[in-house]
Amino acid sequence: MKTNSLSAWILAIRPYSLGNSVILILIGSALAFTDGGFRPVVALLCLVFAVTMQCTANLVNDLCDFLKGADRPDRLGPDRAFAKGYITLRAMKSGIAAFTLAACAAGAGLLALSGWNWWLLLVGASCIVFAYFYTAGPWPLAYHGMGDIAVILFFGLIPVGFTYYLQCGGWSGETAVVGLACGMVIDTMLMINNFRDREEDRRCNKRTIVVCLGAAAGRWGYLVLGTGAILLCLSLLAEGRIAAALLPLPYLAVHIATWRKMVRIDHGEELNVCLGETARNILLFGALLTAGILLDKILC
Repeated sequence: MKTNSLSAWILAIRPYSLGNSVILILIGSALAFTDGGFRPVVALLCLVFAVTMQCTANLVNDLCDFLKGADRPDRLGPDRAFAKGYITLRAMKSGIAAFTLAACAAGAGLLALSGWNWWLLLVGASCIVFAYFYTAGPWPLAYHGMGDIAVILFFGLIPVGFTYYLQCGGWSGETAVVGLACGMVIDTMLMINNFRDREEDRRCNKRTIVVCLGAAAGRWGYLVLGTGAILLCLSLLAEGRIAAALLPLPYLAVHIATWRKMVRIDHGEELNVCLGETARNILLFGALLTAGILLDKILC
């Protein structure tokens, strides 16, 4: 692969993972639509902010995991562009800066549309801090058992909650439930990654939950995250959101099927099959939940 080529950058930003950001904004916007507050321009800016921030996080992760020794030549997961030498250090730093600036531009637009609600700057700043310090800095979250909590917050509660807030100007209990469910589903991707990489992570002192508590925490944690998300969706029945509660149920079937395969394979590069299935399952959950939220609006 040619150094600093378009193909190298596509590999670095991990397109297969960007659907996570997309579904969060779709779900938050669907909730806003059902509550009469949908604002297309705000939704679009939220989408740009979320995707560019995830690209930033992916690039920082690519760079810092290599520098910390977590991405070795015998890495089990998909190729990393910087570790393979496909992107130079100078270009990687420029790419990180460019995506960060793009996210800041989208954030500035959201700030203006919110009527210059300055406390939202704290939210935007926390997203940037997460993108960088998930794997960078003197106390990276991913290396101290905080990765799963960070993912549930920044790939669940915060993006769904603030996408809704910026369009509706308020909060709702349903948004918190849905945001938490999304965070748990997306955390299954981190869990399968950490389960696969547990031996590599132990060698480089990357103390994930799986490293700290053992492989069983990865096996059962993966199952509990997806099952818990469905239980949270079912709680929406109490709010009269019948379709939103029931339509995501097929996700549980494919999630359990992937979990069974994960347990059977247990270790090695073959677990990348489960990683691909997990990405597919997350998109299925997002599509079904979005459709359910919108269907409830139609049925009402």
